[in-house]
Amino acid sequence: MGMIDDRRSEAATGPTVRRLILGTQLRRLRERAEITRASAAYSIRGSESKLSRMESGRVGFKERDVADLLTLYGVTDDEERRKVLTLVEQSNVQGWWHAYSDLMPKWFEDYVGLEESASQIKAYENQFVPGLLQTEDYALAIASRGRPENADRDTERKVHLRMQRQKVLLGQSAPKLWVVIDESVLYRRIGGARVLRAQLDHLLEMTTLPNISLQVVPYQTSGYGAEGPFTLLRFGEQELSDIVYVEHLAGALYLEKPEEIEIYSRALDRLAVEAETPARTRQTLLKAREDI
Repeated sequence: MGMIDDRRSEAATGPTVRRLILGTQLRRLRERAEITRASAAYSIRGSESKLSRMESGRVGFKERDVADLLTLYGVTDDEERRKVLTLVEQSNVQGWWHAYSDLMPKWFEDYVGLEESASQIKAYENQFVPGLLQTEDYALAIASRGRPENADRDTERKVHLRMQRQKVLLGQSAPKLWVVIDESVLYRRIGGARVLRAQLDHLLEMTTLPNISLQVVPYQTSGYGAEGPFTLLRFGEQELSDIVYVEHLAGALYLEKPEEIEIYSRALDRLAVEAETPARTRQTLLKAREDI
């Protein structure tokens, strides 16, 4: 089995995804060598729990640990080892969002890293315009709980972080974004009439981009496709499975099991059928704008 080629490493643009790829490669090497997780953990002076977190890409990697594991797994070719150890170094590089780490819980910091490297992002939202499509004023109204005039420095930085995230939608390597929102989102006056009108204008503009699709679920059918907001991330790297991200008040869930992915994929399929087509959605946006 081949290890990790340089082109694939370069394709994984963010350190979060590089950690996931590295963890997957190490797990496959261990399984191929028929070595138990406990034995592998012992070889790097760690616990089985630590090795499990490494193989799931949820922690940073130490070069010494990975080098010892490669030796244990029988990887002796200098070139193959160099590729893996180079990936260790790349995976430990801090992402651009590290400057905002004091504002973000760890579970959301992981999401920003995954979002940056996704090839497809599919989402359902029934309360707000999704973050990647929000205007700055709309985002500020949410972050300040409806009182933008009282926004402090941290609140302004949170909004700036959201605006920085949106850059992922532009450029040659931009992911495909497909979003389904409930019609009520178009009428919920976040920030007041002026802010909402500008937000609808922004949606009309963004949906002219070839990589962005928006569908609105009308009132008469809303609520049947899914119980709450979620995002499905898909990656271009073969090593990585889809990930469903579900946020809640106390944190977030990252779902990766095939049966879990299937449930949310089917929910998206149902929502796509219930929703207006992208073309009819633009008409719905225009009507909502007139009604404000």
